[in-house]
Amino acid sequence: MTDMPDAERHREKMRRRKEVQDREVAAKAVEKGLLAVHTGPGKGKSTAAFGMALRTVAHGGRVVVIQFIKGAWNTGERIALEKFGDLVEWHALGEGFTWNTQDRARDIAACERAWEQARAALRREDVALVILDELNIALRYDYLPLEEVIADIAARPPMQHVIVTGRNARPAMIAAADLVTEMGLVKHHFKDGVKAQAGIEF
Repeated sequence: MTDMPDAERHREKMRRRKEVQDREVAAKAVEKGLLAVHTGPGKGKSTAAFGMALRTVAHGGRVVVIQFIKGAWNTGERIALEKFGDLVEWHALGEGFTWNTQDRARDIAACERAWEQARAALRREDVALVILDELNIALRYDYLPLEEVIADIAARPPMQHVIVTGRNARPAMIAAADLVTEMGLVKHHFKDGVKAQAGIEF
């Protein structure tokens, strides 16, 4: 290998790497609905979920979005995804962040209404993807019973995918998930006095 020209050495390295990769891919045979959790202090948890929604509708799948905590913001993602007509259902059922309402009973009631919508979506065979946006926040503050939520998610149709977003995912939710991504915060423009902007935050 050391006597090979750089281009040939690189080609041989990539050939061997491809063999390993091909064997690994060929060994995967399971197909099932996944529970994905997007958590962590960094930006992009919901954005990543909506990117997966685009993939789903591109393949003709139906998506249901349930937003906990967040109010009925006119976000770019909602505007874009609703252009897909009846392939996307969007339910923004929060009343704003907890520091806005300052009313625990009201927050719990809003989350319970949202969970009823979520439970209905989780029972539907025609729904390919359910996004439970900011559900982790509702669970962190004990606005919903964690065990019941996880049981309802587990009882969904076998091929239905679910994405749960929000900071501070509870350990039981992480344990139940098939895929967990933690968004890390390295730097954020908000700290430098930059306000939320269309196309970036909403």
